[in-house]
Amino acid sequence: MISEFQELSDKIDQLAEMSLALRRENAQLRQANAALVADNMAVQRRLAEARARVSALLEKIPAIEEAVDAVAPVQEDVQ
Repeated sequence: MISEFQELSDKIDQLAEMSLALRRENAQLRQANAALVADNMAVQRRLAEARARVSALLEKIPAIEEAVDAVAPVQEDVQ
């Protein structure tokens, strides 16, 4: 009977240790997740900024083409 209580006590100790280890791991995973969320937000912000810059450049391209087209007839008249 005493050995059964000892086994039960050992199992309870193992369960307590496992529970503590899982709590530590959970805390670490939560910290890692928070860091990844912050990194993801930063990447999304940089991506939005890059999209805005590309969009602004694309808007300038037609203006440049129109300017080249406007200059081309003048150059032909000069030759």
